[in-house]
Amino acid sequence: MQKNIKLILVVNFLFLQLFSSCKDKTDVTANNFDRKLMLQNYAQKLIKPAFLDLKMQTDILQTATQSFTNAPNTANLNILQTAWTNTYSAFQYANSYNFGVAGEQGLRKSLTEEIATFPVSSTKIDNAITLGNANFSDFNRDARGFLAVEYLIFNLNNDNILIISNFTTQTNFQNRKTFLINAVSNLKTRIDEVNTAWNGANGTFANEFIANDATDVGSSTSQLYNEFLRSFEALKNFKLGVPLGKRAGQTQAESQRVEAYYSAKTLIMMQLHFKAIENIWYGKSKIEEDGIGFKEYLQSVEGGNALITSTETQLLAIKTALNAIPTSNSVAFQITNSPLLLENLHTEIQKNTRFFKSDMSSLLGIAITFSSGDGD
Repeated sequence: MQKNIKLILVVNFLFLQLFSSCKDKTDVTANNFDRKLMLQNYAQKLIKPAFLDLKMQTDILQTATQSFTNAPNTANLNILQTAWTNTYSAFQYANSYNFGVAGEQGLRKSLTEEIATFPVSSTKIDNAITLGNANFSDFNRDARGFLAVEYLIFNLNNDNILIISNFTTQTNFQNRKTFLINAVSNLKTRIDEVNTAWNGANGTFANEFIANDATDVGSSTSQLYNEFLRSFEALKNFKLGVPLGKRAGQTQAESQRVEAYYSAKTLIMMQLHFKAIENIWYGKSKIEEDGIGFKEYLQSVEGGNALITSTETQLLAIKTALNAIPTSNSVAFQITNSPLLLENLHTEIQKNTRFFKSDMSSLLGIAITFSSGDGD
């Protein structure tokens, strides 16, 4: 009996020691890192400015669209093309924040899916123009958004004369004008809604985002991390993997499936997208103002500094591979004729998947709530 009592006491002592050790480790992490400050930095320095800039650029795009459709000439087309490039460039810094108002709501998908799905279906767009009954709220997300506008105001041969004739003398030119105006108006409506939630006078979402500072599913940290990761996966899988023929079921490259195919702005958008992802990891604003981000969060946990070193080494390798892509030919042309450097870029991005995905998730204790479908 005495032996049993001693055994029970020993077991209880060991259990209490284990519990105390786990509690201490949790408390150290919590005490050493303030997630609320991190979320405040993301909200004030990255997310709000990104949506505000996107809204302002979209306003300019709408004005340029009205000017061009009122007077389709070379000067107005050049202004419109520049406005589109600037607006879609601004979107690259906002495409990782698909939660809250920008997230899925009922049948409506995320902001990125609704306004930046590519490749677009030229057949669906042309049919909508012919019939004069475009619907910007149906399931045809490949017939609206930024890339549908791109299809109308750029072409593969840089033939602005042909583009202008499509809006002046070709069959259904008035329907084409109407489609373009409404497509841009739809962009503005969706972007204004999200910007108002973050930056509007009565917008409360920023405060809610900062206050929700736990790490469970549905918390701001979890939503931000998952959308950051989803954005990284989109860069790897859809902006590079699919055009290069790397996805499951593909038997060859499909260069026409690159982003910004008609304007040949693919490389520019890829570079901006990667820069935006890098900024989120570091907690840096678009103007390089440094703040508390995932890097600092990792510094607060055991094993975090080693992961930071590995990640930064690989981010530099990706940047080097990106800078090696020639600008003399479009990405689509290079995929067809000289894909080696793009293949290398895909490989370098793939190497970082482990660091952003499994290692960060494990060290920070944040569950991955989406599936990229690529087996990584």
